[in-house]
Amino acid sequence: MTSKRIVLSSDHAAIGMRQTIANHIAGLGYEVVDIGPTTPESTPYPQHGEAAARRVASGDCALGIILCGTGQGIMMAANKVKGVRCGVCSDAFSARMIRQHNDANMLSLGARVIGEALALDIIDAFLSADFEGGRHATRVDMITAIEKG
Repeated sequence: MTSKRIVLSSDHAAIGMRQTIANHIAGLGYEVVDIGPTTPESTPYPQHGEAAARRVASGDCALGIILCGTGQGIMMAANKVKGVRCGVCSDAFSARMIRQHNDANMLSLGARVIGEALALDIIDAFLSADFEGGRHATRVDMITAIEKG
């Protein structure tokens, strides 16, 4: 990965965890692009998932980390943006595998599902893994073909 820019976004349910994650990945040497929100008022996760996904799809950021209560809804919204491959993970093994086998460029977490320590372990696994290519590249190409219609 050439760029060290990572976009972060969440809905209202995950502001605290997102801030912890921002500090953690900044400490790892990444440039954090935190696009909010910053206040606890209810806010719709689809707009936050889409906004982060557009930053990744455009190349402005190399990777994205998004959060909502379960991680599911915001992940679904992000995956509607062409060029985004986002998976929701609740364990480090899955986070490593979505990078190595699926060339995922976004990670989604459920702030009401996992605690902060586990979230950081998952993020470390995601960020330390690289796409393996080979037979996996053929499968990722198949996903891209579906996206193109």
